[in-house]
Amino acid sequence: MKKPLIKRAPLVLTILMVILLSIIPLSQFLYSKNPYNAIEEKLRILNQILYYVNQLYFEDVDMDKLMEGAFQGIFDELDPHSVYIPAKQQEEMAELFRGSFQGIGIEFDILHGYITVISPVADSPSERAGLLPGDQIIAINGEDAFEITKKDVFKKLRGPKGSPVDITIRRINGNKFDVTIIRDVIPIYSVRAVLMINNDTGYIWLTRFSATTDEEVRIALNQLEAQGMKKLIFDLRNNSGGFLEQAAAISNLFIAHEDTLVFTKGKSASVEQVFISDPKKGREDYPLIVLINRGSASASEIVAGAIQDLDRGLVVGETSFGKGLVQRQLTLNDGSAIRITIARYYTPSGRLIQRPYKNGKTKDYYKELYIQNRESVLDSLKELRPKYKTRSGRIVYGGGGITPDIHIRWDLNLQKNTQRLLSHTKRPFFNWGSNYASTHKNEINLYENFRDNWDLDDSDFHNFVEYAGNEEIEINLKELEIDKVYILKMLKSEIAGAHWGKDEAIGIRLTYDNQVMGALDYFNEAAGFINYSQ
Repeated sequence: MKKPLIKRAPLVLTILMVILLSIIPLSQFLYSKNPYNAIEEKLRILNQILYYVNQLYFEDVDMDKLMEGAFQGIFDELDPHSVYIPAKQQEEMAELFRGSFQGIGIEFDILHGYITVISPVADSPSERAGLLPGDQIIAINGEDAFEITKKDVFKKLRGPKGSPVDITIRRINGNKFDVTIIRDVIPIYSVRAVLMINNDTGYIWLTRFSATTDEEVRIALNQLEAQGMKKLIFDLRNNSGGFLEQAAAISNLFIAHEDTLVFTKGKSASVEQVFISDPKKGREDYPLIVLINRGSASASEIVAGAIQDLDRGLVVGETSFGKGLVQRQLTLNDGSAIRITIARYYTPSGRLIQRPYKNGKTKDYYKELYIQNRESVLDSLKELRPKYKTRSGRIVYGGGGITPDIHIRWDLNLQKNTQRLLSHTKRPFFNWGSNYASTHKNEINLYENFRDNWDLDDSDFHNFVEYAGNEEIEINLKELEIDKVYILKMLKSEIAGAHWGKDEAIGIRLTYDNQVMGALDYFNEAAGFINYSQ
């Protein structure tokens, strides 16, 4: 008796498949599963599109610009941190991460039509030549430099190591002199400031993670220890990151036992790494506070995550950016580059701190950072975020940045007129402070005394307002009066910068930084981690 056809269907289908596979080549059968076939087909279509646009579009088309847009479009479909970098931007970005360029070494702006020295770079040719804040460069190689563009400044002042450039300087007091400066390698420092906040508290402000960061921070720590540092605030606010290896190296400076600092996972084993601390490279014998905010990303979060997970110190401030992805930069044939995500990184406890994102929604991804009640929203979502434990058993959270152990909200609500003055292209704060420092040298003595006991007064405030008005800068006296204490503090910092240097200028500003000043109250808690980490 024959079996019903319905019962024989699986057998029939199997036979048919065997027949089909014997007729159709396997490579053709798997065509749709091979991504390279899709790429080849789309490239043919792209070639057609470009041909028709070039031949038929009613206006002339900049094909180079068109293709740049196409490249950008590809990366819009990936994560927010995978990017295409045009060749014009690539060299500038390469300098930033390489940590150096060749030139004379000045931080400058164009004020009143002239190149004005804001600060000579430490140990640069300009510092060795005696350039000071407020100096104007009025001629370069005998050519008038009035109304020069910033682009031309780079062209004329940068150049190969060992090559000379002749400049004419006009000092604040009106004196003019010529100087020949021999160009040299100029470091781009990661450490923006290193100073003692008080007799026993050191402060390091790190702004990026470049090729030289590990060495810079080690030098800074030695410098502070020589000045009597017993505890440290390590400021990573608004540090957007950099090299993964440098983040691990910096973390190791504070860890004196063997443990995982960070590890990565990717598509292939070749991109998976585990960074283990070397006990000989770290110190755990002083209290540590790491400051973070919503601008602290990537490498900054690796350091903060290691310090938190290994119970080495206290993380203070605001919840960090939330970037848990690792990029590799690849140079293309025309000098452009791509930075493409190759892996995720995880903190020692196993946390992935990457914020959620949607492809093509990069604007929304960054916009989330700036909601006014961000900290409250994140706090309300804690129960939905994955939980992990530090080495001592404290609860920490993944899925959205590093949550600080102590939340201190940034508290600086300035009037609009004050904000405009601070960012004005004529730099009224810098100019007024530089002039004051030049004409009151005898009143300014020891920095510590200046920091703790010396202040500007109401007459100085009104003198500054009058100066700004004479510079044809919009003034709203009612608004400025509200921010008078802050304005005087910023003027004081500019005086310190002109008289001593950038570290002292930042030291004055820190006295009005509520997150730094607030962090000082938590060193007893930070000290509690020392016994555990040892």
